[in-house]
Amino acid sequence: MTQVKSVVLARRPKGNPVAEDFQVEVSDLPTLRDGELLCHNHFVSLDAGFRNWMNEGSGDAVLPAMELGEPVCGLVLGEVIDSLNPLYAQGDMLMARFAWQTHSISDGSDFIARLPATLEFDPAAYMGVLGDTGMSAYFGMTDILKPSSNDCVLISGAGGAVGSIAGQLAKKSGARVVGLVGSEEKGQWICDVLGYDAAVVRGDADNMAEAIRKVCPEGVDAFFDNVGGEALEAAISNMNHRGRMALCGAVSSYGVPAYGPSNLFEIVTKEIRAEGFMTHFRHDRYEEAREALSEGLRSGALASPEYRLQGIHQIGQAYADLFAGRNFGKTIVEL
Repeated sequence: MTQVKSVVLARRPKGNPVAEDFQVEVSDLPTLRDGELLCHNHFVSLDAGFRNWMNEGSGDAVLPAMELGEPVCGLVLGEVIDSLNPLYAQGDMLMARFAWQTHSISDGSDFIARLPATLEFDPAAYMGVLGDTGMSAYFGMTDILKPSSNDCVLISGAGGAVGSIAGQLAKKSGARVVGLVGSEEKGQWICDVLGYDAAVVRGDADNMAEAIRKVCPEGVDAFFDNVGGEALEAAISNMNHRGRMALCGAVSSYGVPAYGPSNLFEIVTKEIRAEGFMTHFRHDRYEEAREALSEGLRSGALASPEYRLQGIHQIGQAYADLFAGRNFGKTIVEL
């Protein structure tokens, strides 16, 4: 009988996750029932946002709270190897919100995005630049910030999965692009590899605001936020009149008490437009986004940086590395 390896939530993380919060368990694969499909997963995507649902009682309209001892919910890329669901056939490649497992059974009601029949690029790219993270960068830039050559664009979490793509898209528009990062090493990397014009290493809000001011002397026109908290406060203090903010994530508050910016009234006085968004609500535009990002890969205008580990036993460590800032680009585990 086929066995399934699953990464389960061994304990509730306290603050940033550590590898010991997760453990791998092995079980027998259940028999497929009518209406279900069986997926053999090849890659697991590690995404900071899922930390929100690891706390007890954290369920909401997006996802239920994750239960102790149960497989951790996340995004995977896999292949349908058996199906009793008429909508999915053997051989279909899917990006889906299943769980951190080697195999997944679904009745089709989960979030599922079907991939092209023929994959033009490395399959892992469909978890990163061509997956939800790359599409988040695309929708935030295309729909909300709409940068131009006259803009100074600031991006927090600039060396992470979303930020690494968002910065490149902003540069493609001709804008001046500045990234907020967690270390000097990552700051050097986003400038040398991704083409950012400057980097600011995060600190407390006052020091960060002054550091941004030094590299953005004419102010910030557009801000793409993946971090929230003190980074958001520092950005607001540097925003120009009628600037735009795309709020994509708030990794600084995942699992810890949130830091509330003290200068929110500046959004009023500066007439700033701030819009939050979630990519999966734009599922009907995935093909549009994927094609636009694919064109960047084809032309060489878009790099696809990733931090890849091998084997399901590495998932807990990879997730901890993500919060510790050890990842450069998209964090992926190949199963």
